[in-house]
Amino acid sequence: MLPRCAFSVCHVFVLVLCLSSAEDFDWTKNGHSSFYYGTFPAGFSWGAGSSAYQTEGAWDKDGKGLSIWDVFSHKKGKIQQNDTGDSSCEGYHKIKDDVSLIKDLKLNHYRFSISWPRLIPTGIKSDHINEKGIQYYDELIDHLLESKITPVVTLYHSDLPQVLQEKYGGWQNVSMVNHFNEFANLCFERFGKRVKYWMTFNNPWSVAVEGYETGEHAPGLRLRGTGAYRAAHHIIKAHAKVWHTYDTQWRGKQKGLVGISLSADWGEPVDISNQKDIEAAERYVQFYLGWFATPIFHGDYPQVMKDFIGRKSNQQGLGTSRLPTFSSQEKSYIKGTCDFLGIGHFTTRYITQKNNPSVRSSSTYFTDRDLAELVDPRWPDPGSEWLYSVPWGFRRLLNFVKSQYGNPMIYVTENGVSEKMLCTELCDDWRIQYFKDYINEMLKAIKDGVNVKGYTAWSLLDKFEWDEGYSERFGLYYVDFRNKNKPRYPKASVQFYKRVISSNGFPNQREVENWRRKAVEMCSSSNQLLAADPLTSHMEMVTEIVVPTVCTLSILLSAVFLMFLLRRRN
Repeated sequence: MLPRCAFSVCHVFVLVLCLSSAEDFDWTKNGHSSFYYGTFPAGFSWGAGSSAYQTEGAWDKDGKGLSIWDVFSHKKGKIQQNDTGDSSCEGYHKIKDDVSLIKDLKLNHYRFSISWPRLIPTGIKSDHINEKGIQYYDELIDHLLESKITPVVTLYHSDLPQVLQEKYGGWQNVSMVNHFNEFANLCFERFGKRVKYWMTFNNPWSVAVEGYETGEHAPGLRLRGTGAYRAAHHIIKAHAKVWHTYDTQWRGKQKGLVGISLSADWGEPVDISNQKDIEAAERYVQFYLGWFATPIFHGDYPQVMKDFIGRKSNQQGLGTSRLPTFSSQEKSYIKGTCDFLGIGHFTTRYITQKNNPSVRSSSTYFTDRDLAELVDPRWPDPGSEWLYSVPWGFRRLLNFVKSQYGNPMIYVTENGVSEKMLCTELCDDWRIQYFKDYINEMLKAIKDGVNVKGYTAWSLLDKFEWDEGYSERFGLYYVDFRNKNKPRYPKASVQFYKRVISSNGFPNQREVENWRRKAVEMCSSSNQLLAADPLTSHMEMVTEIVVPTVCTLSILLSAVFLMFLLRRRN
C-alpha cells in the first residue's frame, strides 16, 4: 500500500466586496443544524462533470483550432510547473472508457462542454466547420444515450478560439456576441435532437475577473477596474442572444432547456448583529452571483454594484461609471432568459466592512466592493488554498437564490473538493466527508423549499486545473498523468457517491456510516493495484517521498549528534 501523504495547508486572508437588498433573506438566522437523515425527491438527477480543455487533450488533432488556453498554457511561467492541457486525460481518445466509468457510477446525467475551436477552428462560422470535431461529440452523446445517461452540455467553458482573441480582443469586444451565437446555433442544429439541457456559460465570473482583470487565467489580460466589467457585459448579452435563438428557432422542435452555470462562494457576516457586516456580506454575494443572475432574472445589474462602482468612478474623476449600462431595450431582452439556473459552489468566507480609497491607479473589481474576506483557520482545507470546507454556507446560498430570484429551478453544476498530495492516495476520506456534508446541506435546502432538481459532483476525473496545472486533483477517479495511457483508478469517494445515488440520499445513520467504512476498505486494494503499475511510471513519485524523508532523517541525526557532543563538552 502506498504511503499516506501530508496535505499542503495554506490559510488565507483575502480582500473582497459586495451588496444589494434581499428583503426576504434573513441574514441574522445562521441555521447551522445537525445532520439530516432523509431522501431526495423522486426523479432527482445525480451526475458528475468535466470540461473540454481540462480533460480532452488532443489540442492540435483532427483539425481543432487554437484556444486561448492552448496559447496561454504554452507561455513559460503562467502555469504551475509549466503544465499544459495538451494531452490532459486524453478524453478525446477514451470515450468508451469514460462512459463506462459514468455508467458504473450509476449517474443519471453527465455534464461536459463543447470546445468552440474544435468545431469552428477560427471561431468564425463562415470560415470553416470542422466535421471531425462534430463527429467526436456525436460519438460521445450517442454513447451516453445508449447507456441511458442524460447529456448536459456547456457551450462555453473558458476555451475561446485564439483567433477571436487576437482579431477582436475576445470578450472585450461586443462582436463576440454574434460569433458565440453562431457557434451555439451550430450546436443546436447538430446535437439538439439528442441534447435537452444546455448551459451557455460556465462560471462567467472567472472568465471576466481572472481572464481580464487579474490575468491569472487565459487570455491573461490585466485591465484593472474595467476589463472584468466589460467582459461580463458582453457575456451577459451573448447569453441572452443564445437563449432567444433557441427559444425562437429550436425550442418548438427540440423541447430542450437553456440555462447558465454561475459559480459563487457564500459570504457570511462576521458579526450578524452588525448592520455594516450584513451589508458587506450581501455586497460580496451580489458582486459575485448577482452580477450575472440579477440582469438575467430582473433585467439589470444589482443596485449596489451600480451605486458603489458609480460613486467610486465619480470620485476618480471619470465622466461615467466603469460599470457599463444596459439600454431599456437590452434590459427587456435579457430579463427572463433562463429556463434553469446552474449553481457552482465550493466554499464560504466570513465578510466584514472595509473601506478602500478611490484612487484611479489602484481601482479594481476587488477594491470596488469595500469589504474584507476572512476564513476560520479551523475550517478543513485539504487542497486548493481557496477551498475550505464550510457545508452550512451551501444551504445559505441556495436559500438566497430562492429569495432573490423567485425560487427558480436549480441544478447544482459544480461541487467538490481538491487535494494537493505529495504522492498517490486513493483513500480520500476527506472528500467523502465533504460530499456527505455538502449534499446533506442541499437536502436541507430542498426541505426549506428550494427548487433543486439535480446535483453534479465536480469532477469525474482528475484533470488540468487551470493555472494550478496538475498540482491539484478534484476527481472521483485518479488519473495517472505520468503514464502516457492516462489510466483511471477509483478513489474511495466513488463507492460512497454510488451509495448516495442508489439510496437517493441518506437513509439512516448506521447505513451511511457503513458506506464510508466499506468505501475506505475497498480503496486499500485500489492503492495496491496502482502501486503495482510499472516502476517507471512512479519513479518520480518514489523520489518525492523517499528523498525528502532521507534528508529529514539526516538532519535529525545530525542534530542529535551535535546535542550529544555539546552535552559531553559541558
